[in-house]
Amino acid sequence: MKIAFDAKRFFHNTSGLGNYSRDLVRILSQYYPENEYLLLNKNRSERGKEILERPDVRFVETSKGNLSRQFKMGKDAQKEGAQIFHGLSGELPLKWGKEPIKKIVTIHDLIFMRYPQYYSFFDRKIHLWKFKKAAVSADKIIAISEQTKRDIITYLKVPETKIEVIYQGCHKAFKEQQSEEFIQLTKEKFNLPERFILNVGTIEDRKNLLSIVKGISGTEIPLVVVGRKTNYYKKVEAFIKKNKIEKQILFLEGVSMDELAVIYKLADIFVYPSFFEGFGIPVIEAIFSKTAVITSNISCLPEAGGEDSVYVDPGSYEDIGAKIKFLWENESERKRRAEKSFMFVQKFNDEPIGAQLIDLYKKIL
Repeated sequence: MKIAFDAKRFFHNTSGLGNYSRDLVRILSQYYPENEYLLLNKNRSERGKEILERPDVRFVETSKGNLSRQFKMGKDAQKEGAQIFHGLSGELPLKWGKEPIKKIVTIHDLIFMRYPQYYSFFDRKIHLWKFKKAAVSADKIIAISEQTKRDIITYLKVPETKIEVIYQGCHKAFKEQQSEEFIQLTKEKFNLPERFILNVGTIEDRKNLLSIVKGISGTEIPLVVVGRKTNYYKKVEAFIKKNKIEKQILFLEGVSMDELAVIYKLADIFVYPSFFEGFGIPVIEAIFSKTAVITSNISCLPEAGGEDSVYVDPGSYEDIGAKIKFLWENESERKRRAEKSFMFVQKFNDEPIGAQLIDLYKKIL
């Protein structure tokens, strides 16, 4: 098979959609090298360089011009003889030539519909228009969780038979064992506490960091936070200063993927009380790192966390604080949950995900 991908996110996004795109192509190339994988974009970057070095993966520069991604990329894929075009981030080209080509689109979430307050009116309208167009044009839609599948049916009015749920995995760094020397260097570089709880993700309202901070206020439990700051950070910072807990909370920036993998492994507990996620990759990263997880009892997070994560009401900082305190003080319970969760998370490994993707590609041809 010859499969073309919209590689904009592959080359230009550092996390989220970028990681999904790079991991998907890497997995397919690793387990199914007999196919040809074309990465279409107007330019390339250093991201994913090692994937492009594989003999079955090739960069294709799209035709020049305004809106070439929307109006020329599809035709470029057809000219290359691609049998399938896969849009990796909720979009598909708007124009196609006469050559036959099957179309798949991955939709990660419809947060802009569920939480419109986080988006401008214009952004909401544009997102909805693009996603609806892609959903109509696609032969099949991949949803990255059952939650996203339900949202696609509800908001995009797509028949259930058109949607396949294929979970995403996580970066290989979280499945590897870093050297003792590198672990020690990471500890020293970021001046990590001997014991700590961890939160990873953009510091924004939806991710609910303030509830963690409120939950541990009045304790001596150190919190390490890794994530990009938004305006919401000011609200968190104001609470920290007012309650004089600056020394208890450490904000990290400029963390590499390998360093992040080490930080996950060193944490006693990973805490992720988000109000809504398309899937919740940080939960998977934590479980692969054999770290006990506390996360929300809503959205898709129980899908990612499995039976042995601890679940909280994200609207109750008291509940979050009580569950943190319970696990913090019970090492055997942390270990038990981490070990059982590690067995559960194997279904998010590369090989089963690759097999599901290839089965879907074959099915539509």
